[in-house]
Amino acid sequence: MKRTFFDKVIVMIVLLLIGVFIALGSYTTYATQKALVSEKQNNLVNEANLLSEQAITSYIQGITSLEYLQVRFNEFEDALKTNVWYFDSDGNLIVASNPDNYRKLPNSLDAIDESLNPKNAFTMTGDFYHIFEGTVISIGIPVYSGTEQSGYLVMHTSMTELDNLQDDMLNIMYMPFLVMILVVGVVLAYLSGTVIRPIAKLNNTAREYAKGNFEAKTGVKRKDEIGELSDSLEYMASELSKLDEYRKNFIANISHDFRSPLTSIKGYLEAMLDGTIPADKYDKYLNIVLTESKRLSKLTEGLLELNDFDTYGPILKKQKFDVVDIIREVRNTVEGVCENKQIDLRLKCPAEHTSVYADKMKIGQVIYNLVDNAIKFSPRGGQIQITVYDKNDKVFVSVKDEGPGIEKDKQNKVWDRFYKTDPSRGKDKQGTGLGLAITKEIIKAHGEHIDLISTAGAGSEFVFSLPKVDVQ
Repeated sequence: MKRTFFDKVIVMIVLLLIGVFIALGSYTTYATQKALVSEKQNNLVNEANLLSEQAITSYIQGITSLEYLQVRFNEFEDALKTNVWYFDSDGNLIVASNPDNYRKLPNSLDAIDESLNPKNAFTMTGDFYHIFEGTVISIGIPVYSGTEQSGYLVMHTSMTELDNLQDDMLNIMYMPFLVMILVVGVVLAYLSGTVIRPIAKLNNTAREYAKGNFEAKTGVKRKDEIGELSDSLEYMASELSKLDEYRKNFIANISHDFRSPLTSIKGYLEAMLDGTIPADKYDKYLNIVLTESKRLSKLTEGLLELNDFDTYGPILKKQKFDVVDIIREVRNTVEGVCENKQIDLRLKCPAEHTSVYADKMKIGQVIYNLVDNAIKFSPRGGQIQITVYDKNDKVFVSVKDEGPGIEKDKQNKVWDRFYKTDPSRGKDKQGTGLGLAITKEIIKAHGEHIDLISTAGAGSEFVFSLPKVDVQ
């Protein structure tokens, strides 16, 4: 069975809780037992001192008898569950509480352990040299009468009472921890329903996207991070769908743009070879073949240039130059075409400063593409207005024509590769549909913007910005 990430998280949390529980339990048991034993030992020492003052001292002074001391020791044991042994200063046993309760009672300290010194106090936890069956807490202190030692008092109390007290304390301490484990279990169960199921849906939807089904929906509508992930997935699918459509259009467009000139070249060459075109007209049709070949070459160069843009971005060689000089060079280049179409190409420059910091060659390419595009769509006898103006730290260049304009719903598409406002391409057989795409990439690489302002039937205006350089 395949384990999910959440399953692993649950296992890790459970193991962590168990580990914490064991560690906490071990430490708490040890610390609690140590504290209780230490406290009990202190209590025994205090009780031994009190018993010594109240009973043993009067016995030593001859005020009370040995039988009276035995009775007091018995009463002490019955009341406090504590065994009392009294030894003389030489370590010999004098009195032991309830002596009949012992299987074997030592006669002296030496009989217990030769290392036990009646002049030194001790504390011990265990079965006290195998004399007791269970664990007991034992203490021993010397007894003094005035300044002289008059004996040695040893006391034992069972650990049973302490164990019961310890268990009660630990039960009180562990209860919140058990409640915490229960709460964590409930939270994990809740998370399983609110996190795992939506993630499973997102995972299944992602698989559908991988299969190419971009219409699939996640079905997750939430206002949290998972909801944001769901929205991002659906947005990604939408963009992938557009990309898939773009890919299909790209293939169709490039196939069309390559097929048309190739068909012309093939047709004219075959006609010349089979004699359909007479020899005296070869020059005319060879010029047509040459024009179509140039068109193919231009299309290929544009594709290679855009491919380089996608991979590395345009490599810019920035320098300071006057953008008006570039515009004049472009105007001289297209002067012959404008004369043939009787187009009036005007330059208007109200800007005080027209020096910019950019890639001179690529900006020249941008201006040429925009002017060439304006010429293609301008009617015979029309006018093209190039305007240069500055604002703040920018220089703006506007190219405006009197062509048919572009409908609002198609304006964003003009930047797409191979897009042409005339799908039949009858009006623009020389264009590649790459000029505006290249133009936008170049302006974008400069960190600037290019905008289109157009109204159907009223012409189009392209405006782009460049960083201005003030000439001192």
